[in-house]
Amino acid sequence: MNRTPEPPLRRLAERDLEAALADTRVAVVLGARQVGKSTLVEQIARSRQEMGVHTLDDQATRSRALADPTGFVADLTTPAAIDEVQRAPDILLAIKQRVDRDQSPGQFILTGSANVLTAPTISDALTGRAAYILLHPFTQGELKGHRESFIEMLFEGHFPALHDQALGRGAYASLIAAGGYPEALKRTGSRRTLFFDGYLKTLMQRDLRSLAALSDGANVQRLLAALAAVSTSEVNFQSLGRDLGLAGNTLRTYANLLETLFLIRRVPPWSGNMFARAIKAPKAYISDPGLLCHLVRADETRIKTDLDLGGMLFETFAACELMRQADYAIEPVEVYHYRDRDQRQVDLLFERRDGAVIAVEIKAAASIKQSDGRGLAYLRDKLGDRFRAGALLYTGAATLRLGDRLAAVPLTGLWTDDASG
Repeated sequence: MNRTPEPPLRRLAERDLEAALADTRVAVVLGARQVGKSTLVEQIARSRQEMGVHTLDDQATRSRALADPTGFVADLTTPAAIDEVQRAPDILLAIKQRVDRDQSPGQFILTGSANVLTAPTISDALTGRAAYILLHPFTQGELKGHRESFIEMLFEGHFPALHDQALGRGAYASLIAAGGYPEALKRTGSRRTLFFDGYLKTLMQRDLRSLAALSDGANVQRLLAALAAVSTSEVNFQSLGRDLGLAGNTLRTYANLLETLFLIRRVPPWSGNMFARAIKAPKAYISDPGLLCHLVRADETRIKTDLDLGGMLFETFAACELMRQADYAIEPVEVYHYRDRDQRQVDLLFERRDGAVIAVEIKAAASIKQSDGRGLAYLRDKLGDRFRAGALLYTGAATLRLGDRLAAVPLTGLWTDDASG
């Protein structure tokens, strides 16, 4: 008996992509390999039957684009989608020329597995002509079929009203180990390990070389492993360089490449005139908890039983969910972290253009103390009305008030819509 295939899960980026096609000549969908960019574009193309899809992962297509970029673009019937555009970046100048002659919106969708915004010759070609949309691995809300509103909720001064949630880090171990890559979500155990092995091999042996003409993929992968061991921590490249036997400036270059490939995400420090004692070092996260588990060789059992490693994996999972929500937020927000010389710290801080701020601290424990919210309370008191809410995410059962505009919230609050004032 044949089963009717399940419809594909809707992606939060789809709204932004449709909006871009309505008012911008070129829409560029960026994200790591295997996060579903091609699937998303194919869904859009099917809804617009006149749109053709051309992938530069196909050797014949790529050869034509490399040999004659102007002719390749001239021969396309628009609207058109071009997948993996970083594999033939010279076509972007031809696209620029074409959309300058015809300025109607929605002519091209481009996808890239490397962040083309970091390459001046590429981003400059489309300045004023393109809208950029990030596609991340799945969020928990996407997997459950709805758009999360946790960040918007906190900016409104509300918290998810939760009771009777599962207790302890172990309740989230399977979610952490799976991460959000579509292919990894379909697999378990050794099959998932094989997926990530092949994934990293492709990135290091093909994408890295085409991106930077770099033959030192082994040391880039060593840096990735070193950053995985300290995911959630502030980055000290001089110290890492001594450990790896490489110059600090070389490691900074390699870190830029890892970020360009969406394998890591650096979070800048947040400070202002009133925070003179703030420490100004960025934090770095591996960009997906499933990938992090693979890099540190952790399975669900270690997430449950290894106190330090499990805590790092839990924080990375929560931080990834929050940063993905921030990138999909209706109103743009910038993401920071805070720590000062008096050891007050907040894992993630989100600031809107109007100056409003929310803050989130992450604890892998099921019980909390009032002092766990010390950093949140400090920011609240220093920022006054600019500070809208502070949440302490934990593995407890219920939402607990910690004071004015502060609450401890079970991790499930990140993907639930129940709210309290």
